[in-house]
Amino acid sequence: MFKNFFSTILLGLALSICLFFGVGQPSIAADPSPAFIFGVKLAAVAEVSPNVKSEVNQFLRSIPAGYYTVGNVQGLKNLLKNRQPLLVDVRTASEYDSGYIPGAINIPIQTLADNLEQIPHNRPVVMYCSSGYRSAMGVMSLHLLGYENVQGFPPSFAGWQAAGETIASR
Repeated sequence: MFKNFFSTILLGLALSICLFFGVGQPSIAADPSPAFIFGVKLAAVAEVSPNVKSEVNQFLRSIPAGYYTVGNVQGLKNLLKNRQPLLVDVRTASEYDSGYIPGAINIPIQTLADNLEQIPHNRPVVMYCSSGYRSAMGVMSLHLLGYENVQGFPPSFAGWQAAGETIASR
């Protein structure tokens, strides 16, 4: 059990790092030299073991339909009214200070793992950012850390604002 748990965490972190640094982009793929991130040599795609490929496939196939999301503004409003989730804005503090969805707390994505004590396991949690990218990383990270109650809001702050919903500010 622990082997699969830690394998999943390592795989998820590796995928996050690859996405963050753009591994697989043409400029990197065209460079035959090994890629290094934080001093660690990354394996080329051709060097990936069948076990790693299997773990990636298992992880990707385990993602449910809807990918842990609240897909529209009305869905978020209904959830806020009926289930009272913790709303987490993962944008920077300056972005949050300029306006946020009422009731949201701010935990910038870079500090998410340092602030797990603020994220409950026993009630719904919805994460959002400005465009959906950072909140998706946060949702994936929390799921890898054992949270089963976390969803993203891909319409993001921009979608909430475009729908003419109330914006809070400091």
